Amino acid sequence: YSRLCRMISAQGFDIVIATISLFNEVHRWNRAHINNYFEIYLNVPVSELRRRDSKQIYSRYNEGKLANVAGLDLPIDEPYAADLVLKFEKNRSTESIIAEILNKINLHNTKLE
Repeated sequence: YSRLCRMISAQGFDIVIATISLFNEVHRWNRAHINNYFEIYLNVPVSELRRRDSKQIYSRYNEGKLANVAGLDLPIDEPYAADLVLKFEKNRSTESIIAEILNKINLHNTKLE
């Protein structure tokens, strides 16, 4: 997905992609090779992920039916230089999160001009 984003970005398009990027080498590659790269890290505690668990990943892990779950038995590299870190806040509205993201991206783009 990173190389595809680089190719599309090189054609002058803005790209938004949601991924689970577990490794810092992916974060570094993206920053070095994708124009105007802007990384947002959604920092959500495992307790909240367990609560949401619509795919029953955490319950199957607890039952021993699933292995290699990021953040449990599979280590993850948190981004070392995310442009925006959004920490989970239980009562925060989607609208306020969107406003913060757009504000930060606009500030980032202003610095590039």
